[in-house]
This record gives sequence, C-alpha cells and structure tokens, in this order.
Amino acid sequence: MKYHMIAFFAGFCLDMLFGDPYWLPHPIRLIGSLISSLERMLIGAKGSRKEEKNLHRVEEAVVEKPGRKEEGREEQKTEQTRKERQKTEQGTEQTATEQTATEQTVKEEQKAKQTIKKEQRMGRQEERRSKENSEKFRKGIMLAVIVPVMSALMSAVILLIAYKLHPIWGVMIEAIMTYQILAAKCLKVESMKVYKSLKEEGLAAARKAVSMIVGRDTQVLDETGVAKAAIETVAENTSDGVIAPMLYTALGGPMFGFVYKAINTMDSMVGYKNDRYLYFGRAAAKLDDAANYLPARICAFLMIGCAFIGGKEFDGRRAFRIYKRDNRKHASPNSAQTEAVCAGALGIQLAGDASYFGKVVKKPYIGDPVRAVEFEDIRRVNKLMYLTAWAGELLCLLAMWGVGTL
Repeated sequence: MKYHMIAFFAGFCLDMLFGDPYWLPHPIRLIGSLISSLERMLIGAKGSRKEEKNLHRVEEAVVEKPGRKEEGREEQKTEQTRKERQKTEQGTEQTATEQTATEQTVKEEQKAKQTIKKEQRMGRQEERRSKENSEKFRKGIMLAVIVPVMSALMSAVILLIAYKLHPIWGVMIEAIMTYQILAAKCLKVESMKVYKSLKEEGLAAARKAVSMIVGRDTQVLDETGVAKAAIETVAENTSDGVIAPMLYTALGGPMFGFVYKAINTMDSMVGYKNDRYLYFGRAAAKLDDAANYLPARICAFLMIGCAFIGGKEFDGRRAFRIYKRDNRKHASPNSAQTEAVCAGALGIQLAGDASYFGKVVKKPYIGDPVRAVEFEDIRRVNKLMYLTAWAGELLCLLAMWGVGTL
C-alpha cells in the first residue's frame, strides 16, 4: 500500500506541475485509436458505401420514383383520350355518365393499390431498420466490453513487469501512469486560453479557443456565451477529468484508472444521439453514466466544501442551496452536479439553450443570475477546480492510509 500511496501522490504532483505537453505520447490517444479501429470494423467508416446504401434504402422506401409517376401520368392521359373519343362516337349522355363512373372506379382502385404497395414498402423498411438498429446496439455492447478490458490488461501487464524488475521501477511507472490519468493542469491550460483570448485577442480568437474544449456550435456565441461554455466545461470536467479518475486510481491503481478513462473516452467519441451513434453508442453512454454516478456527487460535495474556504470570490451557502435545487437540471444524470455548485458558488446562471450541429437544443437554466457572467469567472472556476482537486487528493490519501493500517 505504501508504494501505491507514494506513486499516487507523485502522479498527482506531476499533473499539477506539467499537465499534458503536446509532444509527450499519451495513452488516451492509443485508447482513442483503438475505439476508432473497432468502430470501423463493427459498423464501417463514416460516410462509407455501406452507410450510404442503408440511407438510400430509406429514401427509396418513402419517396416514389419520378419515372414511374410520369409513366402513370402518360398512361392516364392516353386512357382519357381514348375514352373521350368513345364518348363522342356513342353520342349519348347515359354512356358518358357510365364512362365517368367507370373511370372513377378505376382511379380509386389504382390509388388503393398504390397505397397498399407504399405501406408494404414502408413496413419492410421499418422492419429492416429495426434489425439494423438492434445489430448496432449489440455491436456497441461489444465495443463497451472490449475497450475497457484491453485497457485494464495492458496497464496491468506494464505494472506487473515494472514491479517484477524492482519496486522503485514499479513506483516510477505507476506514478507516470497516474500522472497520465489525471487532467487538472490540462483543463486549466485549455480553459485559460479562452480567458486570455477574451481579455486580449477578441471574440473571434475566443470562439476558436473554446471550440477546442466544447462540442457546441461556437460561431454563434457572443462573449458571454463563450465564457459560459468554458466555465461549464471546467465545472463538468472537475468530476470527469480530475475527481472521478482520481477516485478509481486510488481504489484500484492505474488499472482501474485507465478502465475509467477508456469508458469516458468511448462516451466522448460515440455517445451521441445522431443517426450513426444513437444505438451503437448507447451502451458506452450508459456505462459512462454509471461510472460517473458516485464520483460526480462526491465531487459536488468536495466543491461545496471548497467554496466555503475558497475566499470572498465564492459563496458556500449559495452553492449548497443551488446544488440542492438544480442538480438534476440536465439530460445527463451527472453533469448538473458540479455545474449547479459552480453556478451557486459564483452567483451566475449557467446552461440554457445551446446549438449543436446547427440545431438548437433546449436546456433548463442552472443557478440564479445574481450578476452577469464575465470572463474573470473562468479564472475563478479554475481556482475552485484546483481547490477541489487537492481536497480529493487528501481524501484519497487519508482513505488509503486508513485501509493500510487495518
């Protein structure tokens, strides 16, 4: 246990000091490459011929081919001309009435046949689509099993070899792996780029900077929207990028830590509700919700505690009150936990409607607009994130020490 504690604290300090330099190879990139490779194997590449073929089938089932429509119109015109000629030759009003009735009956029969055929085509297409969605869901479950298992095995083998060589090697490798699992410094660096852009470079640069850390459409954001997006990212990732991986690493070493990071990376890559990932990414999204359920709530209470001791910039009482009221105002069961605390601690209103891929998504507001959001709040939320990270580290070390003394 003492080796694990030393490596755990050393890895945390490395993250706080250095973050994630771009030049340094990172195992999360390997996990991302594994997910991309498995995705291509299981459901094909994005925009592949198979995907286009399935989309073409859907269009064919709903839209009638224009050629057939034109042919039907020509046939109807020919039939109408012939019948009008017969009507003239017969020259009786009674025959004309009968012809009109016959034409109406034929048209109704043709229309009924066309309706039946269209319903049959749509029924077959719906059945085919249902089978394809079920197959995507099964393949998504395969992805959600393979990636965490492979991540666990790879990290376990590396640690086992390192500790077999020598305990010092083991501690060094475990510390480096722990350092790569945590992301506090990286989160601060990337969000402070948005802060610097808003303060010195203007809105266009700030939109570009924030686009690197959020998934929403940033080109429509004003200065307040850019600041809010950065604040929400830091608030949510205080749990996802710092406290949750920290807790799992404390519990089971880097093996558990990388399993969590694999789950979190899968959700960020395939956990979308669009045509391609709605069924394929559902297992990964649900697994991520489950993995973050307890860490998100632990993080929220750590953050509330830090709001009480963080100085005049934060209001601990309001943070707790807003947390109790707004911690469920999000489609995700976990995201609003820390967002609600941050909104209350800073006295600002977060969330609300946002645009994704050109579509506006309706979201409830979190927090009360005690004051307007400003770019200085990005610096403040990073301070709160760092305080929470240190509180989480001390809590984990205390828990490991207590377990070690049993």
